Amino acid sequence: MVHLAAENRYDSMQYQRCGRSGVLLPKVSLGLWHNFGDTHPLETQRAVLRRAFDLGVTHIDLANNYGPPPGSAESNFGSIFAQDFRRYRDELFIASKAGYLMWPGPYGEWGSRKYVLSSLDQSLSRMGLDYVDVFYSHRFDPDTPLEETMGALDSAVRQGKALYAGLSNYPPEAIAEAAAILKELRTPYLINQHPYSILQRGVEGGVLQASAEAGVGVIAFSPLAQGQLTDRYLHGVPADSRMALGHFLKRETLTEERLGLLHALNKLAEGRGQTLAQLALAWVLRDPRVVSVLIGASSVAQLEQNVAVLDSPAFSDAELAEIDRLSAEAGIEIP
Repeated sequence: MVHLAAENRYDSMQYQRCGRSGVLLPKVSLGLWHNFGDTHPLETQRAVLRRAFDLGVTHIDLANNYGPPPGSAESNFGSIFAQDFRRYRDELFIASKAGYLMWPGPYGEWGSRKYVLSSLDQSLSRMGLDYVDVFYSHRFDPDTPLEETMGALDSAVRQGKALYAGLSNYPPEAIAEAAAILKELRTPYLINQHPYSILQRGVEGGVLQASAEAGVGVIAFSPLAQGQLTDRYLHGVPADSRMALGHFLKRETLTEERLGLLHALNKLAEGRGQTLAQLALAWVLRDPRVVSVLIGASSVAQLEQNVAVLDSPAFSDAELAEIDRLSAEAGIEIP
């Protein structure tokens, strides 16, 4: 049966301009990092993607190594795209990346021209796409000349395989240098992607400013600190949680200080009529340099709850000061 998207899909989503470009991105974007690999049911993935698009979430974020196993998120997305979304391709803004380990041998990671362009071809094949809207260098490579990596992104655009270039996990000084190279090449440089949450504020130490000076937007991944800034860990570590699995999120992260902070933030959220997750997302979006937050969703209900952040009241100065105070007392580094 042909899937038809909701006719009112653009009625409630809010969109923001990405840097100095012509691109508008939804304030809430969908990341396929954890929940779209072969370990999750394809029908659940399909339901989440369909509902996200019906809610105006037009930006879908992937990378070559998303899964598990690596590559499976792109393959699964490609399968769902072919069945449900091909007719809506021009309404979607799809991203992929290359930088982390993807295949064995000396050409399977980092920032060489060989790896970056080979990876893009593989990603397009897995997703069944002619092009991605933005293609990122997924991490800064200290051993490859920046001119080579940026030249690969430029080639991807000139070959028609990407519309825009992006950078992810780059330090401020590399952002400035990369921006100068891309400007000289006349490559459309759109966006920087970084982790940003109440628990991880490193981007405030220069990335946000460097991005603004380069005229590009910032999109935040892990705005919920991989689930810590939800009600999931308020009463311990669930057996089926990321922290219990211990791959990216370790049990030792949940110290008494951290748990105390989460409960204090949850109380503040309740006073605002929000969930802890909604408060955390709204806090990241408070900075106008952040164009969007990337959420993961393992269910339609979780997706809907997080998209409801759009109804958040503005933070008062007192609330922002209280979040800073609580964070500092819990040992969170505030640049």
